[in-house]
Amino acid sequence: MENLARKAERNYVQQERQAVKPKVAPAKRRGITPGEKILGILFMAFICVVAVKMVSTQASIYGVNKQIQDIENHVQEQKKSNADLKMQVGELSRFERIKTEANKLGLKLNENNVKVVDKK
Repeated sequence: MENLARKAERNYVQQERQAVKPKVAPAKRRGITPGEKILGILFMAFICVVAVKMVSTQASIYGVNKQIQDIENHVQEQKKSNADLKMQVGELSRFERIKTEANKLGLKLNENNVKVVDKK
């Protein structure tokens, strides 16, 4: 009987210990602290500044690309103009045309006075 009494006593003590343990209530979360608010505001400001910087950089890149295209178009137009002028020079420097213009101005062709120049 003594063992039975001790077992009962042990069970009773264990039950008391379990009953005595206070239940820990979950910690209530307080609001956002002022330090967290400041960090959040600084982070958002940083993000905004970076976004504005990216947009302004893209705008300046677009402007530079537009200028490059305009200059390339101008170069193409100038090349075409130069080619047209070279063709005109070729047409105007033909021997028949020069002889016709010289005859209109009263110049005569003297075979003894002609000198040939070679391009080197």
